[in-house]
Amino acid sequence: MSRLYDWLDSRLKLKSVERTLLDEPIPGGASWIYVFGSATLFLFVLQAVTGMFLAVYYAPTPDHAYDSVQYIENQVTFGWFVRGLHHWGASAMVVAIGLHMLQVFLYGAFKPPRELMWMVGVVLFLIVMMFAFTGYLLPWDQTAYWATQIGINMAGTVPLVGDFLVKVLRGGETLGALTLSRFFAVHVLFLPALILAGIMLHLFILRRVGPAGPWDEAKAAAGSETFYPRQVYMDAVVMLGVFIVLAALATLVPFPLTDKADPSDTSFVPVPEWYFLFYYEFLKHVHGPLEPVATWILPGAAVLVMLFWPFLDWQKKVRAPASRPLGMALGVLFLVFVFSLLGISLKNLYAVKRVDPAIAHGKALVKQFGCTACHRIHGEGGAIGPELSYVGDRRPEREWHFKHFRNPQSVSPGSIMPKFPLTDQELHDLTSYMLSLRRET
Repeated sequence: MSRLYDWLDSRLKLKSVERTLLDEPIPGGASWIYVFGSATLFLFVLQAVTGMFLAVYYAPTPDHAYDSVQYIENQVTFGWFVRGLHHWGASAMVVAIGLHMLQVFLYGAFKPPRELMWMVGVVLFLIVMMFAFTGYLLPWDQTAYWATQIGINMAGTVPLVGDFLVKVLRGGETLGALTLSRFFAVHVLFLPALILAGIMLHLFILRRVGPAGPWDEAKAAAGSETFYPRQVYMDAVVMLGVFIVLAALATLVPFPLTDKADPSDTSFVPVPEWYFLFYYEFLKHVHGPLEPVATWILPGAAVLVMLFWPFLDWQKKVRAPASRPLGMALGVLFLVFVFSLLGISLKNLYAVKRVDPAIAHGKALVKQFGCTACHRIHGEGGAIGPELSYVGDRRPEREWHFKHFRNPQSVSPGSIMPKFPLTDQELHDLTSYMLSLRRET
């Protein structure tokens, strides 16, 4: 292996690249507090890889998008796992980049000569949120459709260019096929190109100006440590831990779709992802002539303040948090504002018991096909077939139920249960209802 490396090095000068990447000095030495940037980069790679596999089966049209996601979830080998990784990875990436920016703010690492690095980081954060917004529509279920409709309508409140922005986002007069194909193209082509360019620029600036290190100048001047091996080890441990958590969430916490998007159902109330909940909660309290303040004035001002914060902080050379009381107080107030609204939204959300539409439809299908003539469910029904009151505990495998409803003989030879003419959507909904029949529910 060393001979191969030497051969490649003689042609590609790999050792100089290795020194650039691994021998960079870290003032004050390696630390667990520096792992968030690498964790964010790892999550981006994970999102890219899982997204490529999902795109192999995904069909970006209103007629087939929903069914293709169902196919990935129920038919593709480990499709449910890949989709779960992609879903939970999106949330993890928002958390990781948020913690990374918080660490940089706390350590004053945005101060000269690192202003540009902070500004590129803010742009990367905005791109991540655009990934979340454009990706949310792609399953084409009710939640995705109506949450996106609300987001697009908010863009229409921007004066002068509002109507233009709405048409650009929709691709036409209504939210439909052109919107979906446009969001898909932006999500898998434009945004990845932008974020790759931003990541390379971010790393280039980091290599030119170097890591900031601790805010204590005496500790930073006491000595430095190369990026390899200790910081590489810490980053690797965190990446492995993040992947294990995401794999556990993808396996244990399914992310079911709601019903297929129905533009005529204006009564549907969407619930956005948790990282948008605070903003939706804020919008509930602002009405009438003040609505533009919530939809674009305050968000635009917040983005501009974040972007140009290195130039607004007049204490250019002071990095210690205790020496920046006003800046730290503003940061704390911002976090209190965001997390208070998030807490209120979550409290209101979980105060109302929500029924998954797929489960409700599956229960209706059980009644429609007269399944309780043979099966008892919570004290009601016949005793010809097995009791289904807690079948979700006995048979937690989604694939087993799917095959059973499609062809009972395939998993239960000798079964007297007849075949029913079920669509893939009905198979999915019946399976969701069966899996909901558990003792804890």
